[in-house]
Amino acid sequence: MKKVVLLRHGESTWNRENRFTGWTDVDLSEKGVAEAAKAGELLRKEGFQFGRAYTSYLKRAVKTLNLVLDKLDQDWIPVSKSWRLNEKHYGSLQGLNKRETAEKYGDEQVHIWRRSYDVAPAPLGGEDPRNPRFDVRYRDVPEAELPCTESLRDTVARTMPYWECEILPALAHHDALLVVAHGNSLRGIIKTLKGISDEAISEFNLPTAVPYVFEFDDGLNYDKDYFLGDPAEIAALMAAVANQGKRD
Repeated sequence: MKKVVLLRHGESTWNRENRFTGWTDVDLSEKGVAEAAKAGELLRKEGFQFGRAYTSYLKRAVKTLNLVLDKLDQDWIPVSKSWRLNEKHYGSLQGLNKRETAEKYGDEQVHIWRRSYDVAPAPLGGEDPRNPRFDVRYRDVPEAELPCTESLRDTVARTMPYWECEILPALAHHDALLVVAHGNSLRGIIKTLKGISDEAISEFNLPTAVPYVFEFDDGLNYDKDYFLGDPAEIAALMAAVANQGKRD
């Protein structure tokens, strides 16, 4: 049995402030650092030995990965980084407070922007300094592929080729892989692996820094999945994520 652990980064400073983050490169909060360390300790307790790890270009994911590997004493394993694992791009919403946005546009509209499958927020303008084409880390990415906003469908379209061409083939050579990324890039992978419908995925919320294990048979076929940790605590964390975009 082979395993891939999907891990959303620890709480970021903008998670703490309840702001839309997307591709904005914000750091971990103190709580996020502690969450990442806790995830690493849990994975160590469960005996995970990873052959390789994957993460995005955004520091909140990179630092979470580094903290986890440190707790595992597996800092030495190969790590691959890709923009394709970045968070969903929230377009013009990036930086806005979710609760204040809900007060202006309504809970339902914010839920659609946050969790629907095929509705994207208004895009950034071509000259907006937040546009990723101005960021040196994306200089080798064709400009036509750089998003100015994304729906979850768009995120899946850029994330799944990386999963299928890089991560899943590597699983043939390792017993376990670790993928540290973001709420929506991971939701896209989860949706595809489990065959979750476009409608049902809008109700799935991924908590920060809770290891989510996917098991595959030797033919790399998905078998089962489960979170590590206390089920009641995880349910409460998922509910908290769901409530971030509400007025009350």
